[in-house]
Amino acid sequence: MAATAALALAGCASFSADGGMSRVSRLTQERTGHPVAFQRDPQDADAARSRVADLLKTPLTADGAIEMALLNNRMLQQQLGNVGVSEADLVQAGRLRNPAISLGRLAGGGALEIDRSVMFDVLGLLTLPSRSRIAQGRFDQAQLQAASDAVAVAQQARQAYVDAVAARQLEAYARQVMEAADAADEVAKGMLRAGNASKLDQMREQAFHADATAQVARSHQQALSARERLVRALGLGDEQAQLQLPDRLPDLPGDVAEPQDAERAALDKRLDVLMARRDAESTASQLGLTRATGFIDVLDAGWQNKSQRGAPQERGGQVQFELPIFDFGGAGRARAEAVYMQAVNRAAATAVNARSEVREAYAGYRSAFELARHYRDEVVPLHRRISEETVLRYNGMLVDVFELLADAREQIASVTASVEATRDFWLADSRLQEALAGAGATPASSASSISR
Repeated sequence: MAATAALALAGCASFSADGGMSRVSRLTQERTGHPVAFQRDPQDADAARSRVADLLKTPLTADGAIEMALLNNRMLQQQLGNVGVSEADLVQAGRLRNPAISLGRLAGGGALEIDRSVMFDVLGLLTLPSRSRIAQGRFDQAQLQAASDAVAVAQQARQAYVDAVAARQLEAYARQVMEAADAADEVAKGMLRAGNASKLDQMREQAFHADATAQVARSHQQALSARERLVRALGLGDEQAQLQLPDRLPDLPGDVAEPQDAERAALDKRLDVLMARRDAESTASQLGLTRATGFIDVLDAGWQNKSQRGAPQERGGQVQFELPIFDFGGAGRARAEAVYMQAVNRAAATAVNARSEVREAYAGYRSAFELARHYRDEVVPLHRRISEETVLRYNGMLVDVFELLADAREQIASVTASVEATRDFWLADSRLQEALAGAGATPASSASSISR
């Protein structure tokens, strides 16, 4: 009965219609909001390029950056190909080793002897269900790893997008500051010539103008670098010239998200935790197979035929197996048990680290939100009111122009810090989503390293 079932399983081993990608796409969409697809032919690639072209027609959003990266990142496509490789291994594991045919011919002294035999891998037949289960576990791990790679690409694109938009916003503000510094410098020079200002006051404004000029150059380079990082994350080539970014970051949300039981959700849904668990399960299955085949590792049986000239044919069976004289399989079993314990400990450590990473990411998310909201609601409005009051006092000739300019410089610093705090919040939000997804992990597969 067991042999019949194994033969049926061997006959049914075949490739799936979608190459295992439907599960990868579902896991990715649950964590990023967008599916991912392996582009198998030119038609798939053309459809992806068409969608990327549509996204490039308007200023890119964070959601659009994620979609574009999943469609267009060629390195991700290379990583998704591992699912097909793993499925091929799964199909191969479900098929028996081909039978071996032996033919022999001896002639001499007028005599002729012909030997024929066909040998089948009996041990392979008996262990076929176990090997198929092990290969299925590795295939599951390959799917989880592909989803992890896709989510990591999506989060990298989102973070690069936030950096690029923030750098663009800071560059634009730096240019506004430089224009104001130009005007202040000209005013100071004119007042110095008229005798209404000291040389010290004029040099202070000149220094401010020089600093503003340097800041424009610095922010311009930072914006270029951030844009190029985004281009790489999106997988853009010549199309990068068409990439449009908005002028500023999105506004802060009304309040922080309150994920319910985030640590438990992380243990249930984090891809690295799921991979570590599956690795331990596969290793356990491999350990059982190693124990079963550790004593006798080769068992072949078959049919044999012998014919001689002038004599009736002789028929019979043949069995071939290894004699466990020098190696009783103890070393292999000990190694398998050690590898299994490694997998168990790795799974436990991954779960502990996952809970800690989620707590850290959520604390950073809340802290970044509070700081960004503080700048938005307190610091920037306060400096704006101070500036308005200073202008009123200047119009009433209660303060001079240099005090007005000094106050403007303080307002510039608060606005810059507010933009940076908003950027840090959106980056913290992305890191929180990354921590909840457990993306980018590449745990070593221990099951495949167990020798029989």
